[in-house]
Amino acid sequence: MEDNPSQIFLLNCDVCCSFPLQEMLEAHIRYGGMGTILVIKVSAESANQFGELVADPETNELLHYTEKPETFVSDRINCGVYVFTLDIFMAIQGVSTQQQDRANLRRMSSFEALQSATRSSHTDFVRLDQDILSPLAGKKQLYTYETMDFWEQIKTPGMSLKCSGLYLAQYRVTSPHLLASGDGTKSATIVGDVFMHPSAKAHPTAKIGPNVSISANARIGAGARLLCCIILDDVEIKENAVVMHSIVGWKSSIGRWSRVQAGGDYNAKLGITILGEAVTVEDEVVVINSIVLPNKTLNVSVQDEIIL
Repeated sequence: MEDNPSQIFLLNCDVCCSFPLQEMLEAHIRYGGMGTILVIKVSAESANQFGELVADPETNELLHYTEKPETFVSDRINCGVYVFTLDIFMAIQGVSTQQQDRANLRRMSSFEALQSATRSSHTDFVRLDQDILSPLAGKKQLYTYETMDFWEQIKTPGMSLKCSGLYLAQYRVTSPHLLASGDGTKSATIVGDVFMHPSAKAHPTAKIGPNVSISANARIGAGARLLCCIILDDVEIKENAVVMHSIVGWKSSIGRWSRVQAGGDYNAKLGITILGEAVTVEDEVVVINSIVLPNKTLNVSVQDEIIL
């Protein structure tokens, strides 16, 4: 591997957390095992939606791991963030070799052997949880690091807004200089945690927040109201428009007195409204709980629709 690292991080792409990677690495080196898993305590009712695990309370060694069990095992779950030594590749290779050997044995002991010359070969994949974590639990190879910060799994588009709010709240503690402020005199009124790119412009009579992220070159008009939304680059929100529980794509335009909103159920498929790139919502149009694909122009109101 490039630069010959001694440890590597593996992060699931569908999780949101504070990613305490430095603390994990330090604990991992102390443990001396092959891998360390970030874990968190959740309610017993929701634990079976994830990989549940049992760890030694003193050494933090992983003793047992099971993926989405039918019966309750533990209120500690796998967060999908790992640090491994390079031995993980040997473990993966070992599992892959075993799978190939079993597959070859099945083929040679069945009628499939007669057809092997005309059939394409199949390579099994290796599952980290079932093929690596579960078999190595209790063998002093894997350990856990428990986070006390926030953690969420991103399973719906609406969770993007919830996670954005979590990061903004974290900025309030760790990087308050990144958050906007304003009282409606020389700049827009800011309520709660709001991020505004330095190049974004907002009229002093606009009201923004809480949980709003505004990207580069966005323009927020007079009297506009924004809350619980993500505004991407080059978006224009015109006078007296309202955007709530929505994600507005690049180069989109929201007309005067228009409303782009949703109910805010972040676990629902249509719990938020999403406008793709370069969508135009004309004046006095209402868009509720809808997904609009790029380069569309809406001149009539829509609700609970997917506009292709």
